[in-house]
Order: sequence, then C-alpha cells, then structure tokens
Amino acid sequence: MDPAAPPSFAARADDLQQSNIRSVTRRVNEVDGINLGQGVCDLPTPEPIKARAHQALRDDASIYSHYAGIEPLRRAILKKEQAHNEVPAPSPEDVVVGVGSTGVFVSAAFTLLEDGDEVILFEPFYGYHRNILELTGATIRYVPLGGPESMFDRAAMEAAVTENTKAVVVNTPANPSGKVWTREELSTLVDLLHDHDLVAITDEIYEYMLDDGTEHVSLASLPDAYERTITLSGFSKAYNVTGWRLGYGVAPAPIAEKMGLMNDLLYICAPRPLQHAALAAFEDLDDEYVAQLQADYAERRTLMCETLEAIGFDVP
Repeated sequence: MDPAAPPSFAARADDLQQSNIRSVTRRVNEVDGINLGQGVCDLPTPEPIKARAHQALRDDASIYSHYAGIEPLRRAILKKEQAHNEVPAPSPEDVVVGVGSTGVFVSAAFTLLEDGDEVILFEPFYGYHRNILELTGATIRYVPLGGPESMFDRAAMEAAVTENTKAVVVNTPANPSGKVWTREELSTLVDLLHDHDLVAITDEIYEYMLDDGTEHVSLASLPDAYERTITLSGFSKAYNVTGWRLGYGVAPAPIAEKMGLMNDLLYICAPRPLQHAALAAFEDLDDEYVAQLQADYAERRTLMCETLEAIGFDVP
C-alpha cells in the first residue's frame, strides 16, 4: 500500500464535492466580484439581537442546553408558529432548535428515511436538500415544477409515487426559483399525503421574503396536515445571522422527540448564547421590522432587475 495514498472512504463520502453554491462564492471572492448566487444577507444584524448575544456571554450562558433548545426559545417559536403561521402545534415539545434550518433538515431526513425508502423532490431544487437526502440512502424521485409562475402538477407527482415513497420535500418560498406555493396547491398536496400515506418536510426559511403581494402559507396550517408535516425555518435570512447557524423544526411530538435525539447525536445542541440572543427576534422586534426588511429587499430587487434589463438581459 502506498503510504501517501488516502484511506478508503465510506460510500457516502466517495462522491462528495463542494456544493455549486460554495464553489461559485469562492470563485467570486477570488476576483473581488459581486456574489448574487449565495443567500448571504447584506443587511445588518438587528441591534436587539446583538445586545442579547452580548448579555448571554456576560451571563456565562455558555454550557450545553437541552438538546432541542432552551425552553424560552422553544415557547417563543411555538407562539410565533401558532400566531403567524397558523400551525396548530400544541406544545413546546413539538419544537426542535438546531444548527441552522439545514441542520434540522438533516435531523428530519435521518429520522424518517433509510435505504429502500423513496422521497419526492421538486425541480429546480436546493442542492443541499438533494445531497443530504442522498446521504440517507433513500432514492430521490424528481418532479418538475418550474419557475415562479409554474403550478404544482398533481398528475406529475402521482406518476412519481411508488409503494416505497415515504416523504416529499416542499420549499416555499423556493430556492432557487422564487416560487411561492399557493394555498390551493398545498391543499392538493395534502390530499396526496393522505392518499399515499406520506410525510412532508417543508423548508420555509425564506417565509418573509415575499414580493408583489404574495402570501406565505405553511402546509402544516391546512386541515388534517399537521400530523404529517415537519415545518422548518430559522433566523438566518430574516435576521441576517447566516453564520450563527440557528434554525428550528416544528412537528408532532413523537416526530419532534426523535428529531431532537438525532440532533443530540449529530450536534449536541445549537450554540446556547445565540439561542438566548434569538429570543430578541420575538420579544424586541415587531411587524415593522419585517415590513422594513421586505422594503429593503424590494429596493435591491428593483435595482438588480432594472440594471440587468438596462444592459440587455430579459428579466422574468
């Protein structure tokens, strides 16, 4: 054996490569370019959140938390999901705080899926979703969805479902297409969940990033949907803390408990001082903050689109 040769890798690691998102970011940084590819927020972190982080450090709130998150934060998330998203979660036992919404997605995927299972993923998809699902050993079935104006096609999904299909991943508002699923589309999906005994994982991290009067609807808020839905969101995009890695999932207690235990094995817990800081999102900020956030991004959207049009691009 060549002493300089690397060891053999597990099959799950053999084909791993840097994600396209990260690769583009690295190449843009090399030429000091403008990166429109990665979801890096260029707005400042709100002062109340930073102040709470400083206070948590001064208070030495730095030891492990409960593996599903500190209870005040789980209660605040529960209240927000009930009031804002109309998700009928009854208890903080239904809430798991994790290492970013991606980390909670990992916990959900490894809780639900294994070799022999199949999962539906809509195209175009977020690359991390696809790559994480592949690590579970499940087989991915792709269903074309299209861009912002494209409608969910029930027949296309039914054609992809088999007796081994166990779950479906819904990303709304969607990365990278920007599509916001309508209430009618989600209602149709709920029917399919029941018809085929499926569980839905919804990634709603961009829930506040809405334009042109669109409405964000949480799948779990619809009738008879909560018991079959894992709702994921987080703080990265709305509060400009992408590097803090704080996300959460809301699901029926039996699912949330297993996700929490998986979270414990993978990550132990989310960073505790930052969990205390995240409470400011619910206790110190209000609807005016979200309205200003949307206005700031609408201004950037207009600037980008008009500039691209002015230099010759056709912008949908």
